Amino acid sequence: MNDVISGIPEFVEAVEAGGFSAAAVRMNLSRSAIGKTIARLEARLGVRLFHRTTRTQSLTDEGQALYLRCRRALDEIRSGQAMLESGKSEVTGRLRISMPVLFGRRCISPLLMEFARQHPKLELDLSFSDRVVDLLDEGFDLAIRNGPLKDSSGLLARRLAHHRMLCFASPEYLESRGTPLSIADLDGHDCLAYVRSGELRTWFFSQDSTQQEFVPPARLRFDDLEAIADAAVAGMGLAWLTRWLVRNDLQSGALVPVLKDFSCISYEAHAVWPRTPHLPLKMRAVIDMLAARLPGMME
Repeated sequence: MNDVISGIPEFVEAVEAGGFSAAAVRMNLSRSAIGKTIARLEARLGVRLFHRTTRTQSLTDEGQALYLRCRRALDEIRSGQAMLESGKSEVTGRLRISMPVLFGRRCISPLLMEFARQHPKLELDLSFSDRVVDLLDEGFDLAIRNGPLKDSSGLLARRLAHHRMLCFASPEYLESRGTPLSIADLDGHDCLAYVRSGELRTWFFSQDSTQQEFVPPARLRFDDLEAIADAAVAGMGLAWLTRWLVRNDLQSGALVPVLKDFSCISYEAHAVWPRTPHLPLKMRAVIDMLAARLPGMME
């Protein structure tokens, strides 16, 4: 049996990762180990599975046919393992999780570190990136995403918490410039704007179920949310940010909320994972923990 499957996981990983080097990273092996394993598989089968150049590897017709069958077989094996694992009580195994940089560092990672301490047989591989990763192509088990989710039939999602947005400023700024009492008043103030992907982000407020949008007339623009919070503390203007980011500054009095009669919109944080008929215990346990604990981290 071992001879039958020997080299198959490495072969499938090399195809899905887009090359031997990427597969080696995913499997915690060296590139040469991946190459030698696939070479032995080719020798055993008597066919060439990849067209190789100095920079790329592409599937031969035989390699493509083998990959499609092996992919289905591995899916069935993993589904069976997940089904059996669901009856266990001990959280074990490895999880690769992607999350936004700042939100992950401030809110997600501390919870996962505590969870890992409670479950010493759980292995976590955490990746911090603000881009939307492709879970299937890049080999992630789980991703944390903020804001509206794009439709995808290959993914499942669970809402974890809400980001509460807040408009605030330093007491020194308000003393010198006055306190805005309406959305229209914002036009006469310095606003600290967030720019992402070249787009100036709009501020959203609501009152009496009516939503209002405000495009900040910003002299100062940032592509980093922490820098906006720092500038607000320094008295440089009004800011519109999520509450968890400025929690300590609000508690210390370095920042105070403004426009209290208006509600800022909130947006959701989700856990997203590849669709599977049986969710492994390690996945279910982490998602349940985040759903229970994350809202408290974001107040």
